Amino acid sequence: IMEEIRGPAGRTMWDKLGNVNEQVLANYLKNEYPQTVAVVLSKIKPDHASRVLSVLPENFAMEVIMRLLRMETVQKEILDGIEKTLRNEFMSNLARTQRQDSHEQMADIFNNLDRSTENRFMGALEERNRESAERIKGLMFTFEDLARVDPAGIQVLLRQVEKDQLAMALKGGSDDIKDLFFKNMSERASKMMQEDMEAMGPVRLKEVDEAQGNVVQTAKGLADAGEIIISGGGEEDELVF
Repeated sequence: IMEEIRGPAGRTMWDKLGNVNEQVLANYLKNEYPQTVAVVLSKIKPDHASRVLSVLPENFAMEVIMRLLRMETVQKEILDGIEKTLRNEFMSNLARTQRQDSHEQMADIFNNLDRSTENRFMGALEERNRESAERIKGLMFTFEDLARVDPAGIQVLLRQVEKDQLAMALKGGSDDIKDLFFKNMSERASKMMQEDMEAMGPVRLKEVDEAQGNVVQTAKGLADAGEIIISGGGEEDELVF
């Protein structure tokens, strides 16, 4: 796969991006500034750019469109900087994503096992390969899955998570998950959190992943202690108010 992405010798970074799946590229670009994304999309083929644009978060995609409409000639220094970033960060992130694919697939399978079967297989896997078992466990519940926690549980979680850690985690979260947390804060706390996130500017994907992982681990610990409830999504898990 990586050989295909690298392409023939002498090809530009923009040509190489043409071989990258639109979802993979969009997942990386959504953490960049809209103007940076606009430059990238202006340099790749229109059909590929349209596919990437279609899978970006809607509000963010509109910001990119507005930047594209107002775009003038991009200075060579800026283009060189973007190319360097793509080469140094995106390709290494892409390689990491490819390495994780098998664990993500296995996490999906484990998510669909009944609890006793899951425990049996996970126990056996831990004996053979503890590192893989831990990675699969981490993938089985993601930051976005916190949407399955009821409002009271979110408020408990808010009291246990460091504010700067949560801000970093939310920086890479979906609009829905951001709204979930903001709605469970006071108006003042919500405003301060959003200001802190904005003040961060661009952040590394690795830092976001680490912060989200820490929040998820805290949530899991609270769930194990019975302090919060994580709905499984089935009818028997629905809450009645």
